Amino acid sequence: MNKQVEGEYYHIYNRGIQKQPIFTSDDDRFRFLFLILVQQGKTIIRNLGREFTASIEQHRMLLINNELAREILINRNVELVAFCLMPNHFHLIVREVNEGGVSKYMQRVQNAYTKYFNTKYDKSGHLFQGSYKSKHITDDAYLLHLSAYIHKNPIELTRGRWIEEVEENYYWSSYQDFIKVNRFYKLLSPSIITDRYKDKNELMTYKKFVKTSTAKEWEREFRDF
Repeated sequence: MNKQVEGEYYHIYNRGIQKQPIFTSDDDRFRFLFLILVQQGKTIIRNLGREFTASIEQHRMLLINNELAREILINRNVELVAFCLMPNHFHLIVREVNEGGVSKYMQRVQNAYTKYFNTKYDKSGHLFQGSYKSKHITDDAYLLHLSAYIHKNPIELTRGRWIEEVEENYYWSSYQDFIKVNRFYKLLSPSIITDRYKDKNELMTYKKFVKTSTAKEWEREFRDF
């Protein structure tokens, strides 16, 4: 894991120890999604459990309190660009805003989630395989293809087939925030990628780019992951 640099983008990923599941229910996925959104800020949230409960709407949607969201945005360590949660691993694209921001962010996210998971399932010890993996995103082409790779991960849940309705409605990925409406407003920042596809005369849309991308085969660096 190399030291991150302010203003640069990184692919952050990790999985369960011995490839064990880290999400076994939607409650788990909601909890982790909440954490990757709210822990972007410097502010330490004293009662994460209570704040999480207050953020879940009646219809099982995540809605962060406006006051908390503003505080996060003013005091960011990182900027979350994209994400995908899978049964035994996760992928994030983040931009480091302040020096050491990514490491502080991931430490807080993983520590809080491990504490939640171990308490809920009466377990102890490590949940994740090490701290986390980090790859520096060195150019625009890498960023674009990586976003497609991340958003195509749910194909694994459909026996390797692209099923449009599944990908677009997979709640635990930022894909729908890229091609539809951003559910998390400024707590998710996909514009570094989506702004490339706003030209109405552009033949290629982001949706088409992802669907036709070979990025899921472009994964040499993850074969041992």
